[in-house]
Amino acid sequence: MEKLMEKLFEDMIKSIGEDVTREGLKRTPHRAAKALEFLTKGYHESVEDIVNNAIFSSDSDEMVIVKNIELYSLCEHHLLPFLGKCHVAYLPKGQVIGLSKVARIVDLYARRLQIQENLTKEIAETILEVTQASGVGVIIEAKHLCMMMRGVEKQNSVMTTSVMLGSMRDDQSTRMEFLTLVK
Repeated sequence: MEKLMEKLFEDMIKSIGEDVTREGLKRTPHRAAKALEFLTKGYHESVEDIVNNAIFSSDSDEMVIVKNIELYSLCEHHLLPFLGKCHVAYLPKGQVIGLSKVARIVDLYARRLQIQENLTKEIAETILEVTQASGVGVIIEAKHLCMMMRGVEKQNSVMTTSVMLGSMRDDQSTRMEFLTLVK
């Protein structure tokens, strides 16, 4: 697979009129293939492997929030990066998840070709499923290079998406607590 990607990158570089044999580009197809493999590693990981039984009994039923989880993804429309931060909250119901596992779940889905709306939903649904929480909220704020480097070229635009599930969606005071605490 890696050799195929290297060949594709080589052909792409040639097609824009560059010389793949010049010093600065000699190993670029190899490096680009390795980079793309890393940036899309979420296709080769599973929730089960990431969580790895890091679910622990807990009497806590108060909101758990992990804020400012940095994320990097590739826009599925242009293959350009979008980057930002993700805030995840859940209301435990008898069990909690290991702290690092929340960030790893964000990365699992971010390291795929994505649109931000779907990414937000996939994270929220997975946190709900894994924790069996009574509610989950996820907010992502990201800058999209497909909007900054091409097209309308707006440098300061930030896209915000949110998904609220369970009591985070149904209970206005719980929802407001989450929104207040992440701002």
